Amino acid sequence: MAVFYYPHKSNFTVMSDMQKIIGVGSPVVDSIAQVEGNFIESIEGEKGGMLLVEAQELKELLQKIQTPITKAPGGSAGNTLFALARLGVSASLLGKTGNCSNGQFYRDQFQLQGGDINYLKIGGIENGHCLSIVTPDGERTMRTHLGAAMTLSPDEVSPKDFEGCQFAHLEGYLLFNEALMDRVLKSAKAAGCQISLDLASFEVVHAASSSLPKILDEYIDIVFANEDEASAFTGIKDDYSAMVASLNKHCDVAAVKMGALGSLVGYQGVIKKTEAVPVDAVVDTTAAGDLWAAGFLYGWMHNLAPEVCAKIGSILGAAVVQQQGSTLSDAVWTELSKIIQNKML
Repeated sequence: MAVFYYPHKSNFTVMSDMQKIIGVGSPVVDSIAQVEGNFIESIEGEKGGMLLVEAQELKELLQKIQTPITKAPGGSAGNTLFALARLGVSASLLGKTGNCSNGQFYRDQFQLQGGDINYLKIGGIENGHCLSIVTPDGERTMRTHLGAAMTLSPDEVSPKDFEGCQFAHLEGYLLFNEALMDRVLKSAKAAGCQISLDLASFEVVHAASSSLPKILDEYIDIVFANEDEASAFTGIKDDYSAMVASLNKHCDVAAVKMGALGSLVGYQGVIKKTEAVPVDAVVDTTAAGDLWAAGFLYGWMHNLAPEVCAKIGSILGAAVVQQQGSTLSDAVWTELSKIIQNKML
């Protein structure tokens, strides 16, 4: 198995202590494999989605894969916060890692970025693990065993975890644990954070259909969704502007990502489209939405206009889909730093 270690030399100036963000989610380690299209037909679940599985089922799936597997730190909020740390943002992660080599690997990699690991707790079992299966069209299908991540209890979360942070970014997968999500939301709100939520997966939206509208109404300032997630929540098909308008009824900023069609962001009654950054070929869509969110939040933390934030998101999303996995090389980050800083002038 190939192992990717994040480069740790930032090309960005670290932001002021007045701008801090904490991400909350499952700090899982990704195993990323390229497979033929018919492999997806041989396993349970829809292509492009995410299903939770037991450790034994994940082990059996891994044994079926005959192609090389790449290992990298992952998780939806994790991917976003890793990128923000790389962009020079003061970033923390709240979640539970395992008491194993994968757990140590995850903590080491985030710390190498300059990220704060003091809120990453260590559980009594192995680290969470996600198999990201990538088909020739670049689509990724995920099977996840949460491991230690699912043992994070509401009692281990309090407003103190969010003190000093102006922003909190949550992954939608937390919605599978209603009690934990409730404690996270109330704690972040009590600490005065602006809260962003990535809906993460259409399965998540369906599973949380009864509670999600109230959560958006009462707690969420910024919501990120792709077209499938937005459609699952709103019940609207093919009309992306209507999806954004519907989401905007619940929270101040609504961003709908449409892949090659770009993105739409609604804010203060105005919906603006941002074109996607063209790419030569889509290799793997793993973490594309997560890095898009990182780019948007980076701009938002710099008080940039929503359409500029969306452009930075598109730049990062385009960079990651042109390679396998969620990581970008040192050379790519160097080039991205020039492009993004130019957009901010």
